[in-house]
Amino acid sequence: MDEQAFPAAFGFLASARLGEGRIPGAAFATRGTCTRRRERLRTQTLTASLVHAPDLTPEPALAREADTAVLIAGEIYNRDELRTVLPTEAGAAASAGQGDAELVLALFHRYGHHAFRLVNGRFAAVVAEGRRVLLATDHAGSVPLYLRPGRGEVVAATEVKTLARYASPQGPPIAGARRVRRMPGLYQVPAGAVMVMDLKTGTTETHPTWAPPLSRRIVGESEAVEAVRTALDASVRARLAPGTTPLVVLSGGIDSSGVAALARHAAGSLETVSMGTDTRNEFPQARLVADHLGSEHGEFTLRTPDLLTQLPHTVWASESHDPDIIEYLLPLTALYRALDGPGRRILTGYGADIPLAGMHREDRLPDLDSAVAHDMATFDGLNEMSPVLSAVCGHWSTHPYWDRDVLDLLVCLEAGLKRRYGRDKWVLRAAMEGLLPEETVNRPKLGVHEGSGTTSSFSLLLADHGIPDESIHSAKRLVVEELFDRTVVEGDHPDHVSTGSVVESVAARLKRGAA
Repeated sequence: MDEQAFPAAFGFLASARLGEGRIPGAAFATRGTCTRRRERLRTQTLTASLVHAPDLTPEPALAREADTAVLIAGEIYNRDELRTVLPTEAGAAASAGQGDAELVLALFHRYGHHAFRLVNGRFAAVVAEGRRVLLATDHAGSVPLYLRPGRGEVVAATEVKTLARYASPQGPPIAGARRVRRMPGLYQVPAGAVMVMDLKTGTTETHPTWAPPLSRRIVGESEAVEAVRTALDASVRARLAPGTTPLVVLSGGIDSSGVAALARHAAGSLETVSMGTDTRNEFPQARLVADHLGSEHGEFTLRTPDLLTQLPHTVWASESHDPDIIEYLLPLTALYRALDGPGRRILTGYGADIPLAGMHREDRLPDLDSAVAHDMATFDGLNEMSPVLSAVCGHWSTHPYWDRDVLDLLVCLEAGLKRRYGRDKWVLRAAMEGLLPEETVNRPKLGVHEGSGTTSSFSLLLADHGIPDESIHSAKRLVVEELFDRTVVEGDHPDHVSTGSVVESVAARLKRGAA
């Protein structure tokens, strides 16, 4: 396992407490080694359990200087640019030093909480200073961060299930923060934000660090195409581990194929993998791309019943109770779990549809831009980018289309560049011409939940239990919510939760309600 293939920490459970602190223990869904650390500052104590790749040290995830300590899970992608804004001595120390936490510490000393407005990454962070605690997420909240405020203590974690089992006196409510379903006193830190908490008074201030652009740029076709290709190429390169062969989840659609092509160009070699079921797959389309790129390609086929039995694992890992999101994530979760062997760094094409309105087939540009604005305003809290989905099997996944710089570009392009000449996601397709087979560039959009038959199979399962068509979507929500309550709130391991029994329970409830 290459040391550079993983962040120093996949996740954490941390306590910031006035005076002496206790070291919290945690049972993560993330697979890895758990290491405990304590930093005694002048006013408070920061203690943490960090989950990380086996045989790798988590030390670069924790940095301390004087009365300030930084804890970070995940990784930063614009390290070189960040070092240029630091004084010579601090930049050199961060460059030669201990990793991302050391870099954030240097930035924090210079910019305070505004430092997180500079960082482009996939991370969650805790900063302890004086009697203050800062809780920060990346621009997309792609590493979820939860907290339980208490009297003189704040407990924070990248998996809310660890907080459910952590006893702490409940503190004052946090105005404007998102509460967690059926978990009183627990909140989720907003995406692209820093929450600053005073341990003594319990007061909290939330400072946004990023927001989706609302303005739209008018640029020529060639300029837009070049900008998209350049930004996406930089994003892919930032996510590659030097000296390793990239592994890309490949469906054969333009999104994942574009990532695969750029990864192959950057690394010189490539591995790809696809997943399908006995009812539907996209194997021929993926093979076409794999052959074109000279990739070492693998395929996994799951029986549809076996796929649906993994619903509890998907809810447990993502900690989401949105049925639409769970349908998108189920095939990915099944694929990650099917990958045997040591943990891998995995790139995906996930997420391109949101800034490019790829699932919106409307030719009217006002509707198209409305879809982009709505989706960018409502993604927060859905957890569809959570690294735990792959980390349950020891893998680290990352999504180039949700790089901050790529999002800034894609979102702000005017709608006519996204739907042009009757083609969805035109600017992305044009940017990939010459890198991919023409058939792939022109292939119509198909969602991963559609290409694997997940949506139709889930609907059929409910119909087989007597649920009428008009109640299917509401039944899906009830099933997913019960799975969330069982695996996240109540702590049942997903191996011990039956999808079939939950569906039967929901069907019975609906029948009683209709009687």
